[in-house]
Amino acid sequence: MAIAKPDFIESMAKGMAVLESFDTERQRLNATLAAERAGLTRAAARRHLLTLSHLGYLETDGSYFWLSSKVLRFSGSYLASARLPRVLQPTLNRLAVQTQASFSAVVLDADEVVIVARSGNDRQPSSNDAGRVIAYGLHMGARLPAHATSTGRVLLAAKPKTVFNAWMKGRTLARMTPLTVTDPKVFRGLIAQVRQDDFCLSSEEHELGVHALAVPLRNAQGATVAALNVVTAPSRMSAQAMQRELLPYLMATAHELRPLL
Repeated sequence: MAIAKPDFIESMAKGMAVLESFDTERQRLNATLAAERAGLTRAAARRHLLTLSHLGYLETDGSYFWLSSKVLRFSGSYLASARLPRVLQPTLNRLAVQTQASFSAVVLDADEVVIVARSGNDRQPSSNDAGRVIAYGLHMGARLPAHATSTGRVLLAAKPKTVFNAWMKGRTLARMTPLTVTDPKVFRGLIAQVRQDDFCLSSEEHELGVHALAVPLRNAQGATVAALNVVTAPSRMSAQAMQRELLPYLMATAHELRPLL
């Protein structure tokens, strides 16, 4: 959304940049690290860190800062008020019961996908769950690299080609596992194939031992608003069997949800 310059609160934008500089790679930051990550001077980063700590969003030992539980208020409010998770959750739970697999719905945020709904079938595997998989990082609010995930590729394929080309320009695709596609030319070919197939099967590219299959979720106007995926282990089901047995569930669900989105 465009905004007029007089309406833009620069100090708020800088504060949010500092808050967003915390992630799984850097859980604790000092003023120097926060400045580098947020693109601010060290003095400005320090003031924002101290203010966020004073407001209760960060904790500190005097030198380093880390997120406090208060930041969960944002995610809790989103999940309680946002329509998309509320619409999707019952369906994901039903799919998990029907297939004994784990399902997620995600949206695209810049370079990452964010999980906004998860099936309730997330208990740890028991002796009766041979081959059951719970992929690392698959929890509500988790952020995963778009290029290495089935959902990310589905959502990138839904973008107009000019937008996708802009997204790719000068980009380095990080290697998550030995199987991650990092060659830009090959990756562009994969996205073109996803665009043609209208689904994506990714095998052990984000995490070893995990197959992931995703389809786009479109609204009644035909716009892709999210992606739906299922994960399983190679020991339980081959990639080909996964496509054969679980893709019909995903496609039928996407069709069923379309009028609700």
